[in-house]
Amino acid sequence: MPRPLLYVDVDGVLNPAAPYPDDGFEPHTMLGYDVLLNPRHGDWLRELAGSYELCWATTWQDSANELLCPVLGLPELPVVKVNGYRRQPGDPRIRLMELFSGAKWAPLLRHAQGRPFAWIDDVIPPRLVRNSLLRRDRLLLRTDPAQGLERHHVDRLLRRPPRRWRPHPADR
Repeated sequence: MPRPLLYVDVDGVLNPAAPYPDDGFEPHTMLGYDVLLNPRHGDWLRELAGSYELCWATTWQDSANELLCPVLGLPELPVVKVNGYRRQPGDPRIRLMELFSGAKWAPLLRHAQGRPFAWIDDVIPPRLVRNSLLRRDRLLLRTDPAQGLERHHVDRLLRRPPRRWRPHPADR
């Protein structure tokens, strides 16, 4: 059985928004922007790769592989195309107030094609997070954009990865 997917955002997750994050972050200039990266995040993502198939789910798209993977010590990862995504028949409806925060939802669902997945991002609609609590095949974790990815997120992802839901024989 394939490992569940782990969709990883960059800004607010690996690149925190706080002007002075905790020690360990190193400044870089990428795509003309100041970016703060922590080598520890590369260690954690490699640890998670033992339980998940990592994928980028970021507006950085292919630039994440080109610029971030070498710094974090990661191999090239699959990229979910979220920029310029056009709604397709069968896509879930996104509420007007969630148009920005829910913009990645349909592309992620299409990419997953029914596989179990986790998504770590600083911008996930609270409604989607709540609804995912009712499903074993999805785990949605919001980060504090000021701090980004923290060890407790990694521990949660490792403790109980999403898995395919199997109906009870009596329910079939």
